[in-house]
Amino acid sequence: MPGRNSTEVTEFLLTAFADHPHWGLPLFAVFLGFYLLTLLGNCAMILLIRRDRRLHTPMYFFLGHLALVDVCYSSTVVPQVLAVLLEGGVVLSRARCAAQFLLFTFFASMDCYLLAIMAYDRCVAVCRPLLYVAIVTEKARWVLVAGAYAAGFSSALIRTVTAFTLSFCGNNQIDFIFCDLPPLLKLSCGDSYTQEVVIIVFAVLVMPACILIISVSYVRIVLAVARMRSSGGRAKTFSTCASHLAAVALFFGTLIFMYLRDNSGQSSEADQAVSVLYTAVPMLNPLIYSLRNKEVKDAVLKSLSRLKVSGRF
Repeated sequence: MPGRNSTEVTEFLLTAFADHPHWGLPLFAVFLGFYLLTLLGNCAMILLIRRDRRLHTPMYFFLGHLALVDVCYSSTVVPQVLAVLLEGGVVLSRARCAAQFLLFTFFASMDCYLLAIMAYDRCVAVCRPLLYVAIVTEKARWVLVAGAYAAGFSSALIRTVTAFTLSFCGNNQIDFIFCDLPPLLKLSCGDSYTQEVVIIVFAVLVMPACILIISVSYVRIVLAVARMRSSGGRAKTFSTCASHLAAVALFFGTLIFMYLRDNSGQSSEADQAVSVLYTAVPMLNPLIYSLRNKEVKDAVLKSLSRLKVSGRF
């Protein structure tokens, strides 16, 4: 390519926020705070679900897996971000970059699938309440979750292999917090049309498909609620769905803004600002569910009372 060094890139230099070195320590504190809150909130949610029998229901079974995925999701990105902010840049081999892209894509896909499964669960609970226990059995839950893990890993593996068969030459600097697809494509050289088509196809099979499942589920929920005669019943139904809707809006809103917007003319600062949301989203899920959900509040109060009685609190 004219004016571009044709030497094949074997390692990448991550330099997020390098143009603003004075942001280093404040951003380090922000990312570290997000990460610790993510670990604390999601691990507490997992323990709460395991310990309280009232939370041994399909909805909280799926929420527990969502919390576990969110911990892994953040742990794939944030420790490296902290290193970048402290050292001003981190060098990653092509293999390490590919591994990080694989894990991040896998856990992001899992978030999509689990949110879609939770929408289906709410749909069955509202539209077929008498058959709910018969439809969403323990076996059905495990089949849905295992299918989500298998589909998430398969699509992530195919996207990773496809992305890293691209040729990267010239500049090896990634002005972003981790090895993500948009900054990697900017470094590719040669004919990448086939690889980009495959990547887009598998992206379409994940995010839009999940959004479709969620949309159809909530259309059916709204129609079922509209047929209810009791205003109290309608309010209770919408209350049980509010936490899930908030989590869906936050997660998919971030992904849509990052990947489906027009990137022409966008500054790297805009992308880096969005990257802060990558760490905030997993932190907010347990907060959303605890603030909007009576069962979770009761379980927290019960756990605190047990600690107080045992003298640990």
